[in-house]
Amino acid sequence: MRLIFLLLAMAMLAGCQSRRISTETVYVEREVESIYATAIERMEAGSYGDAADQFDEVERQHPYSEWARRAMLMAAYSNYQAGNYEEAISDAERFIALHPGNRSAPYAYYLVAISHFEQILDVGRDQQATVNALNALEQVVRRYPDTRYAQDARLKIDMTRDHLAGKEMAIGRWYLRRGFYLAAINRFRNVLDDFETTTHTPEALHRIVESYVALGVDQEATQVAAVLGYNFPGSIWYEDTYRLLTEEGIAIPNPDLQPENPSYWQRLRDRLFG
Repeated sequence: MRLIFLLLAMAMLAGCQSRRISTETVYVEREVESIYATAIERMEAGSYGDAADQFDEVERQHPYSEWARRAMLMAAYSNYQAGNYEEAISDAERFIALHPGNRSAPYAYYLVAISHFEQILDVGRDQQATVNALNALEQVVRRYPDTRYAQDARLKIDMTRDHLAGKEMAIGRWYLRRGFYLAAINRFRNVLDDFETTTHTPEALHRIVESYVALGVDQEATQVAAVLGYNFPGSIWYEDTYRLLTEEGIAIPNPDLQPENPSYWQRLRDRLFG
């Protein structure tokens, strides 16, 4: 019986070793041109994940070649197209670190920026990705202002800032609905201070009027309403403000009396807190 058990154990061990050997990945060195060509073929076929793997293989097998530098940026592009944004950012940032003066560096910065931009979530979620996108987009504009990448980055900056303003507005509305008027005012003021040129500015002014009316500070409400009427006289938010003040029996300000030189929020701050 001991002999039988010994023979069985030896057979099982031999089987395990055989399977282990057969499943090991065999390293095969290939010509760099061949690997790169395969990567391009995969990319052109729309297999971006496979293409990124092949570009990585170029760098792994031939790390000091000119092909490796090209492959690093192409891997970033392929990962971006595959939706692997963190990998794309990592590849592009590594390219920037190793080749900061390369003529493709502007594109690498742009890839980092749009990879962050593609991860922006709705205003109900955490906005760290939006902040990262804004910082990366502004870096593209700051470093390469005359490039086509900067031109597109400027458009995306406007969208990103509008998104961040929308987040502040959503929080402010939440406070307003629950009667936390001072907290709501602070959020709406953030929009006016930090995102003055976005589409949310008229509503922010109207919501501040709502908050002041709720707090019973009519003079401040009319001052903000005057600023809203002066800057956005035809907006639906001024119409809502006008209706609100009328229903509350509060005197309607004359927006034409507003001075023209300072920005409207600076005018408001001067009148309220000057």
